[in-house]
Amino acid sequence: MGRAAAAGGGAGGALRWFPWLGLCFWAAGAAAARGTDSGEVLPESIPSAPGTLPHFIEEPDDAYIIKSNPIALRCKARPAMQIFFKCNGEWVHQNEHVSEESLDESSGLRVREVFINVTRQQVEDFHGPEDYWCQCVAWSHLGTSKSRKASVRIAYLRKNFEQDPQGREVPIEGMIVLHCRPPEGVPAAEVEWLKNEEPIDSEQDENIDTRADHNLIIRQARLSDSGNYTCMAANIVAKRRSLSATVVVYVNGGWSSWTEWSACNVRCGRGWQKRSRTCTNPAPLNGGAFCEGMSVQKITCTSLCPVDGSWEVWSEWSVCSPECEHLRIRECTAPPPRNGGKFCEGLSQESRNCTDGLCILDKKPLHEIKPQSIENASDIALYSGLGAAVVAVAVLVIGITLYRRSQSDYGVDVIDSSALTGNSLLLNSAMQPDLTVSRTYSGPICLQDPLDKELMTESSLFNPLSDIKVKVQSSFMVSLGVSERAEYHGKNHSGTFPHGNNRNFSTVHPRNKTPYIQNLSSLPTRTELRTTGVFGHLGGRLVMPNTGVSLLIPHGAIPEENSWEIYMSINQGEPSLQSDGLEVLLSPEVTCGPPDMIVTTPFALTIPHCADVSSEHWNIHLKKRTQQGKWEEVMSVEDESTSCYCLLDPFACHVLLDSFGTYALTGEPITDCAVKQLKVAVFGCMSCNSLDYNLRVYCVDNTPCAFQEVVSDERHQGGQLLEEPKLLHFKGNTFSLQISVLDIPPFLWRIKPFTACQEVPFSRVWCSNRQPLHCAFSLERYTPTTTQLSCKICIRQLKGHEQILQVQTSILESERETITFFTQEDSTFPAQPGPKAFKIPYSIRQRICATFDTPNAKGKDWQMLAQKNSINRNLSYFATQSSPSAVILNLWEARHQHDGDLDSLACALEEIGRTHTKFSNITESQLDEADFNYSRQNGL
Repeated sequence: MGRAAAAGGGAGGALRWFPWLGLCFWAAGAAAARGTDSGEVLPESIPSAPGTLPHFIEEPDDAYIIKSNPIALRCKARPAMQIFFKCNGEWVHQNEHVSEESLDESSGLRVREVFINVTRQQVEDFHGPEDYWCQCVAWSHLGTSKSRKASVRIAYLRKNFEQDPQGREVPIEGMIVLHCRPPEGVPAAEVEWLKNEEPIDSEQDENIDTRADHNLIIRQARLSDSGNYTCMAANIVAKRRSLSATVVVYVNGGWSSWTEWSACNVRCGRGWQKRSRTCTNPAPLNGGAFCEGMSVQKITCTSLCPVDGSWEVWSEWSVCSPECEHLRIRECTAPPPRNGGKFCEGLSQESRNCTDGLCILDKKPLHEIKPQSIENASDIALYSGLGAAVVAVAVLVIGITLYRRSQSDYGVDVIDSSALTGNSLLLNSAMQPDLTVSRTYSGPICLQDPLDKELMTESSLFNPLSDIKVKVQSSFMVSLGVSERAEYHGKNHSGTFPHGNNRNFSTVHPRNKTPYIQNLSSLPTRTELRTTGVFGHLGGRLVMPNTGVSLLIPHGAIPEENSWEIYMSINQGEPSLQSDGLEVLLSPEVTCGPPDMIVTTPFALTIPHCADVSSEHWNIHLKKRTQQGKWEEVMSVEDESTSCYCLLDPFACHVLLDSFGTYALTGEPITDCAVKQLKVAVFGCMSCNSLDYNLRVYCVDNTPCAFQEVVSDERHQGGQLLEEPKLLHFKGNTFSLQISVLDIPPFLWRIKPFTACQEVPFSRVWCSNRQPLHCAFSLERYTPTTTQLSCKICIRQLKGHEQILQVQTSILESERETITFFTQEDSTFPAQPGPKAFKIPYSIRQRICATFDTPNAKGKDWQMLAQKNSINRNLSYFATQSSPSAVILNLWEARHQHDGDLDSLACALEEIGRTHTKFSNITESQLDEADFNYSRQNGL
């Protein structure tokens, strides 16, 4: 073989042996192969052999290895003496080839087909700049040909979508875009969309497009497009399913056309006519907004009054007639009857004898019939006098009756407006109302003319109560036509609610340079965070002292002749609500009961929280614990629901509920800008070593009950509050908290080296509701004569907010000054049953509800009452109540339990009156202007 190769080599074309392939073939073919692989130029003289270059009938295709199954690559060429695979630049061994040879009958050329298998292990073991590849090299007598490179990749599909579709709420005819980025995979996954588990065919619906980068686009939303949408991704390995996205297509309400103006409501004179429209074009659907504006409009109208006719004066007597009579006449023209008025009653002409009896009637002298005529005239005069006397007596009786009735309504000697405004609006008792007008204005909260007129003319509001004894000379009270007994609403009990700022629950006065000490002796311990009270049909309020937690039971919530012992407690141990992921507990866990109690009207539960309220940064939920101990979400505070209502104020949440149980607020931060409000405070006490002084810095959730727990612990340890607590805004940006002691007086005090600054991890502070967070610092005096301590405590979040607590105190107990941080009045009356628990007198509530519960001619209904009291969301909840206005007022009572700001309620009603004066025409305004100016000029 070697000699043959040598001889063949001299001739330029001979067989050569390739031991790595285990075969021999013409050297010309090998040279061609080497020239093609290495870039060398083929020899100019190629042995003349019959045939052509190999032509590939089938080339290897790109392939994917699924799991551990090998794949087969194949190629077919003609004419071909040999075909071998080359993978990643290396020849595949001959033993790994499976070849078949045949003869093409049409051309007579030799056809060769070759297979190889590629395993998963081979692909995984290859590490190169590109994918694993293979190609075929075919030989013929004339030379070689190469096939295309076929890549071999391991197929896979990740489990998690790079982007799941998110739910949307869109108006009808709005555009819906649902984004979907499928999991990473080889080959790339194909995406299919499902709606309510049914495939979406975009070719059948021109309104839907699924071709844009796997996204689902609905150009114009229809009601039928509401549903649950799911993104399905699949390749040759597996199928993956995204989270479902709920799409709600809502319809905002639209007004129908106005009806025709009604007929004037009075037959005569100045009245009104109205027209109305309904929110049905279209009606709000799927949470769409209710129509804005008025559903009823009124305008004034004037009808011509009927004028009864009246007689003119009698004419002169006529000339005496042959019958001894003369006449006189009168006409019904002063004025004549008009517009259906009555014609004048009586005779239009009158006659009498004109000869003083000298004429003869019926052949008899006149003097013979005169006595009888005189007698008849005397009888007529007698009867006329008796009738006039009876009429005079009747008029006198009616006048006395009307005068006494007016005195029973308005005859008073005490004028008190504290029923609405506390003691700040006590007016001069000498100021008597002008009973000649239908309205009386007084005090700074008087209502404007349009609302006042309407309320004063409401028959349901103008009937006086049987127990009225004191007239409250406030415009709001007068406009409602009612007064309340002074003994119920004259003055709030000084021990009913805490004074000062409800948000801070404190009465700290501006500090001077003297030290402060917390008065802890009267604060309740942890075991006392429970209160009870017995309540009946009149309702009442249950307050948890110094915690910001309260429960309002409305009037009528408990059936008549029934009473319940209602309790309320706060969990101060380890919270039973375990947070999931980023969700944190924002409030205490509050329990109210008994759980089997049924109320007919929603009660109001007030729970403090520590979130810096912002719908852009927080998603806050109300949760309830089931009987099995699990926590379930009741609603999000931004949800539209008819089962309950949440009103989130900056420092507390007021919840309207119809069932008792255990409730709490949780928050899920939406962005890093979500803020928890922390209360930071520093306490100090002497240690066992008389020269040492311990400083303990606390960071707790800004809820009164959380700080009360700290105060209770410090009381047992003998600690004193050294500085007024301050608020720290702690962001959810994952940065930790640093607490350091600064400006320690040198040569008087010292702190251990490297202990002046402590850092607390973010997660420990963010979930600080588990237990109070505190850092302790130990200071040492140089000499026992040092009795004053002055330093600063710096609490700051990295890349966040910072607070400085200035400590200036005496370590001697005899020199400390006490400051009461919780008011003692709050704990005096935790249970307040009956009318004293409410700021708005019950009779006034009745008139407000009667006025605003029903649609009003000027649009002044309960929706406007809610809007003016800053209740602009989830109005559908109130619409389901039997008396929406009563529930709104219950919510007002819960929000204003500490300030009792009835001025704000009166001003809200005043604004409603002003808002709708524009719907009255100029004639009505001019007619009312005189009465309004009269009230203003008299200081009413």
